[in-house]
Amino acid sequence: MIYGPTLLFALGQGALIPLIPTMATRAGADLATSGLVASALVVGQLCGNIPAGWLVARVGERMAMVVSGFLALAGALMLPFASNVGVLALAIFINGFCAAAFGLARHSFMATHVPFHFRARALALLGGSYRFGMFLGPFVGALLLGASGHESAVIWFLIACLAATVLLVWFGPDPEREFEAGAREPVTGEATAGVSLPDTPGAKDGVFSTMIRFRAVLARLGLAASTLSALRAARQVVLPIWGVAIGLDAQTISLVVGISGALDFALFYASGQVMDRFGRLWAVVPSMLIMSVAFLTLSLTGGLDSAAVWFVTLAAAIGVANGLSSGLLLTLGADLAPKQNPAPFLGSWRTLTSAGAAAAPLLFSGMAAVAPIGVATAAMGVIGLFGTWAFLRWMPRKGGRG
Repeated sequence: MIYGPTLLFALGQGALIPLIPTMATRAGADLATSGLVASALVVGQLCGNIPAGWLVARVGERMAMVVSGFLALAGALMLPFASNVGVLALAIFINGFCAAAFGLARHSFMATHVPFHFRARALALLGGSYRFGMFLGPFVGALLLGASGHESAVIWFLIACLAATVLLVWFGPDPEREFEAGAREPVTGEATAGVSLPDTPGAKDGVFSTMIRFRAVLARLGLAASTLSALRAARQVVLPIWGVAIGLDAQTISLVVGISGALDFALFYASGQVMDRFGRLWAVVPSMLIMSVAFLTLSLTGGLDSAAVWFVTLAAAIGVANGLSSGLLLTLGADLAPKQNPAPFLGSWRTLTSAGAAAAPLLFSGMAAVAPIGVATAAMGVIGLFGTWAFLRWMPRKGGRG
């Protein structure tokens, strides 16, 4: 009940995401517009975080997951009838909007109930559940495409996953009633402007008052975290569109994205071990550097005869790098969230991280519309290098560890 719903939700999303640019192209979009349609997923997540913080604080984690699951199911049912780019973008947006509420509800539960000394591993498992779904989904999508020859099979698979998720959450046992709240420890430092968040008075504040109260930590660490989110979101958009640009078919692109996801998934628990044992900084800096260099290198390979080989190799490197920071944003948010009522703070935190995830595909699409796709891809690498510096500058230390 803790990890299963996240796995099912991600499995359906993972099957659909690699096909969004192909579906948009078939609906009449060019490459730049296809990027905008794909970015509707993360834009929906950005727009959904603030309402999600309000919803979870008032109706609880379980009911918030049920409501968001039903709305996501309604959005997925629009996809078979998405005959134009606008309807397709709206359906993808709804899916992202609901994913924000679904993810924040589970994050809030983990922030409240998991003690500090193994928090990173527990949240890495949560991130790993999501990554396993994102890893397996493209392979399932490729299998369904090969068997049916049409995207509708993948869409109905998404619908089945969402329906199963809602049923599991609705009729399964409620973890909130079965587990006691875990021990909390304050995290302070320059990045938090001296504020010790978990036990700070005002934990019952709403989303916007929480955002104002803790604006220093949200601005500093939120900026750093948003760059990691930007690279992760860029991966989901850049890799499929790059595959289309170099002439690969949808099934091959799905397989490459799936391989990248497999490597990502393989390292999720190792990331949690590193963060719990050595500190958060030791996981995020190598991840950011590898992804940044991979995007910069990919931007130079579009005109080569071996472009497809480079595409597969660098997609794998990006998957490995992303796996190295699995659960980092969840863990850092849980480290900082107020003890009594974490949902409003997490709504603010996830809004800032989602802003990076939403901005990166939009920036990529905008640059691809006016410049070569290689320039847009290189820009993602530059963002990653800036994010590496920001984490080194502002990551809070506890006991001498990042």
